[in-house]
Amino acid sequence: MPLPPARADLVKNTLEFETIPLVKPSGFREYDARWLLDKEINLLGLQSLGLALGTYIHEVGVQPRVVVGHDFRGYSLSVKQALSLGLIAAGCEVLDIGLALSPMAYFAQFDLDAPCVAMVTASHNENGWTGVKMGADRPLTFGPEEMGRLREITLGGLGVERPAGKLTQVEGVRERYIADCAARVQLRRPLKVVAACGNGTAGAFAPEALRRMGCEVIPLDAELDFTFPRYNPNPEDHEMLMDMAKAVREHGADLCFGFDGDGDRCGVVDDQGEEIYADKIGLMLARDLSAQRQNATFVVDVKSTGLYATDAVLKQNGASVVYWKTGHSYIKRKTAELGALAGFEKSGHFFFNEPLGRGYDDALVAAANVLAMLDRNPGKRLSELRAALPVAHTSLTMSPHCDDEKKYGLVEDVVREYQALADGGGTILGRRIAEVITVNGVRVALEDGSWVLVRASSNKPELVVVVESQRSEDDMRALFRDEVKARLSKRPEVGAYNQEV
Repeated sequence: MPLPPARADLVKNTLEFETIPLVKPSGFREYDARWLLDKEINLLGLQSLGLALGTYIHEVGVQPRVVVGHDFRGYSLSVKQALSLGLIAAGCEVLDIGLALSPMAYFAQFDLDAPCVAMVTASHNENGWTGVKMGADRPLTFGPEEMGRLREITLGGLGVERPAGKLTQVEGVRERYIADCAARVQLRRPLKVVAACGNGTAGAFAPEALRRMGCEVIPLDAELDFTFPRYNPNPEDHEMLMDMAKAVREHGADLCFGFDGDGDRCGVVDDQGEEIYADKIGLMLARDLSAQRQNATFVVDVKSTGLYATDAVLKQNGASVVYWKTGHSYIKRKTAELGALAGFEKSGHFFFNEPLGRGYDDALVAAANVLAMLDRNPGKRLSELRAALPVAHTSLTMSPHCDDEKKYGLVEDVVREYQALADGGGTILGRRIAEVITVNGVRVALEDGSWVLVRASSNKPELVVVVESQRSEDDMRALFRDEVKARLSKRPEVGAYNQEV
């Protein structure tokens, strides 16, 4: 008997909740899907999503072999099983790899020769959240077009049941995945490394992989505990970063890697206990890699430092850098499209194409490439490589409230304002506008390498504001206060900021 069409108005502890799929449209994001379990989606809704995903796979003519895995949450296994029921009903061959990191599921697409993936994870979100990262063209994951069609099929009740679906429990993928990550570097000098896992899924993978790379590993919160007793595993959060820095100092470690809840993002703290933002780690890697591979191309997101555009070492090595849309799916796709050597996103997603990786975001592959960089620079500590970078004063990511239905139109207006200012020869704080990048909101680059960014958040009712000065901290604050905040404050749709510099 087919599932009834999904609804968005069901509540728990009712007959309807137990017999009708609940799927709220808001869970379909630009490049993945995420809901609060039992409030925004129920298990029947996840079964309906699986049926829709399987229908989409058939619709685009891809072999219906789908890798599924789940992160370490108290409910993720049941979510995965409900999703798998829908995929099987759609006539898909489901290859269940068990508990997994998201990049382990991406690895399994290659390992098991499966074009498709459906990884159940809420990443670093608080407990209560669930979600699915999906793809049907390895190593890529869905973008807005695919997510839009999946939304139509799910909410429109357009899923089609087909015969011949089946499920296979696949053993041994964890071991092959760890071995593949570890084979990417074998250290020639001893390095003491803290592996901060935040009690998330990475605890079952990262310490072992780093040991096999040749590290002396100090596990930090590597015990699996889906209640997250200390904090959510998110290496962008201040609390986790402070813990990472403290561990480095206590143990005299060479560095610390911090892993998010599903192991696709990597944070780094150096031997002095200083956080190095992912875009700066990317710049260090780009310098090192471009010295070995002349004329290499790199892709970075629009929130990343402007040093990529001005760095003398990259220019000397003939490297080119493309700024692109923020979001792991966007950077992954652009890196593949350009055949770039690597892509870096400020949030901690790193993408390495062959021979350094397979194109998907993997925190352990990122860690291997950082370790390989250190191994190629004997006698130098990570803090020394950081100190060799030019100085740039980058703000926090600031997010003023703006309703979902207003934010995109508002950003379009701001884009037009800045484009007109540039076309008319206008200046910002006395500096000529060198370039206006509009691939994702607007990034306005100034003649001295400083820049300002305004874009719409892809998953919250807010804008995203970042500024960077090549001059000073005070100039960075002025770019925010006297330029961006002053410009946005003229618009009543823009509300309070979550934080300011």
